[in-house]
Amino acid sequence: MTARRSHRPVVGIVIGDPCGIGPEVLARAWAEGRLHAQCRPVLIGSAHAMRAAAELARTGLRVRAVETLGKVTGRRDAIEILDSGALDPAAITPGADSAACGRASAVWLDEADALARAGRLHATVMGPISATAMQSAGVLDRVVQIKPGRSYLLLASGTLRVAHLTDHVPLREVSALITRRLVGSALRSIDAALRAWGVERPRIGVAGFNAHAAGTEDAEQIAPAVRRARAAGIDATGPISPDSVFRQCIEGRFDTVLAMYHDQGHIAIKTARFGGNIAVIVGPPYPHVTVAHGTAYDIVGRGIADHTMIRNAILTAGSLAAGRGFPPLQ
Repeated sequence: MTARRSHRPVVGIVIGDPCGIGPEVLARAWAEGRLHAQCRPVLIGSAHAMRAAAELARTGLRVRAVETLGKVTGRRDAIEILDSGALDPAAITPGADSAACGRASAVWLDEADALARAGRLHATVMGPISATAMQSAGVLDRVVQIKPGRSYLLLASGTLRVAHLTDHVPLREVSALITRRLVGSALRSIDAALRAWGVERPRIGVAGFNAHAAGTEDAEQIAPAVRRARAAGIDATGPISPDSVFRQCIEGRFDTVLAMYHDQGHIAIKTARFGGNIAVIVGPPYPHVTVAHGTAYDIVGRGIADHTMIRNAILTAGSLAAGRGFPPLQ
């Protein structure tokens, strides 16, 4: 049965690698009591890992494992988790990589994607995974990949939101990738996604590639792409000097900035504010949100992991899926 889009969408949250801090930050976020006002959350992963995390976090909440989404009650006083039995609890070694846990992470991501594409989930959230564990299990390709022309990474930090034309690409190769076609495709995809998420008239600032946006790529590729996008009804402006466009977004002139490469956007986001930042993938046919931190093996089990990012990721997923745009976050 297909779930209906509502003011409280169903959001599936993959707990991330169970050897990391994913389960404990999720336990704290659930216990905080804010999630259910925005969405109907259901975890996907290991019930054993969540029980240990709920006890560590002293939430006082019981963990209720379910076999299907149809058995989710939506109660706030119990952590509900879809556990398909993909992981033997004996394989969980907190603070250390495990190929078995990496493999299970891939299974849970596949389950979340299948449920979302079937309309059973309105949005998904990915907790912190271990790329090393998934690589050792040969399943790292199950994570949504950023592919210029097909999908884009959008980071959000308060009023600053930055999409990236390219992501993990060597800087010397970026210049050749900046073409009218790719910039235009990115602007169309970002504009359509923002509208679907509830931003009625998206304003997109386009960062230049060179200092002061005064270079060959800026004049011959970015500027013509922006002009064509504007002619098609997209409110895009640029190229704008990359040393000022991000500040303009923070101050409210734009809803999102399109950066040309990884560090151009990431440095701006992480300098503006690090705690609470989240990432959204533009490309899947549903909002797919994740955190901007890793498994933090060095602090697993110490009870000090900050749950702000995962909480914000879930709240954002619920808001975008409901068409309310980006929510104000702490």
